[in-house]
Amino acid sequence: MELGYQDWMSALPEELWDVPLTDLAIPGSHDAMSYCLDINSPLVRSESNLFRLLDRLFYCFTRPLIFKWSTTQDKSIEEQLSLGIRYFDLRIAHKPNDPSSDLYFTHVIYTHLTVVETLLSVATWLESHPREVVILACSHFEGMDDKRHEAFIRSLKKLFGSKLCPRKQSDLTLRSLWASGQQVIVSYESQAAARHQELWPAVPYLWANQRTAQGVISYLDWHQDLGRPGQYSFFVSGLNLTADRAFIAQNPKESLRTLTFSNWERLREWVEEQMPGSEPKSLNIIAGDFVGPLPLCPLVIALNQKLLQKNSSQIKTQMAVN
Repeated sequence: MELGYQDWMSALPEELWDVPLTDLAIPGSHDAMSYCLDINSPLVRSESNLFRLLDRLFYCFTRPLIFKWSTTQDKSIEEQLSLGIRYFDLRIAHKPNDPSSDLYFTHVIYTHLTVVETLLSVATWLESHPREVVILACSHFEGMDDKRHEAFIRSLKKLFGSKLCPRKQSDLTLRSLWASGQQVIVSYESQAAARHQELWPAVPYLWANQRTAQGVISYLDWHQDLGRPGQYSFFVSGLNLTADRAFIAQNPKESLRTLTFSNWERLREWVEEQMPGSEPKSLNIIAGDFVGPLPLCPLVIALNQKLLQKNSSQIKTQMAVN
């Protein structure tokens, strides 16, 4: 699988090179960096005081639960890239009481890998795959003031340089990006983005907050009936499941992994039914958990063949009319 999809964008048929990226089916990784959570790190700032107290009093009980319910991926970012993931959900923060300028990724707790060293790995991977394009969705930013935002943005510009695609670019197709050597779209969920043309606004993420596949599907279908959020922008349909703390406490043998795997078959069927494109009910980015062991990437990438079939059908219809 890794060898088959590490260059899937450049392997697309030429008929799709001029299709806007917002109309292609793109596989994404939810909480992409949770594979390297540090079980001994502090809780993130947004957790409640009650949960902090419980964590201090029952650390040996809470930490294993936190770890197995916060871990959404088990492959490194380089492995996810090679699997075919092109959208990364990156939740960034500065640790409380940390005198250094280091930033980390978060999901209830912090990662042991820093943001800069991780994005350096992405930049290195892109050097070896010059016709692949990634979307880095940076969000949350707990503990970051304006000064830290500006320092991080400088790091982004230094790391990716001319590979960054400015937000004002109108012709956002593979052919145009290849011609300009641009490979990185950074969406930035902060007002600081407005000051830098290299940063795009936050990408809408449709999150069902449901524990079952049917709950997720019902939510996404409801949004499809409303029409895509932003006719000409990226958006994400999240397949990720969520369990509340009551369910977690009542099901000590469960984990996010077992929950995801037990619901996968129904989610897979739903993905296969989807259609990319510019229509109101078309999908764009489809993100999920455990994108290594579960075959999300080939399923989503294969949806782009429907665009070819649709274009071929339209051409035949037009020829018949003429």
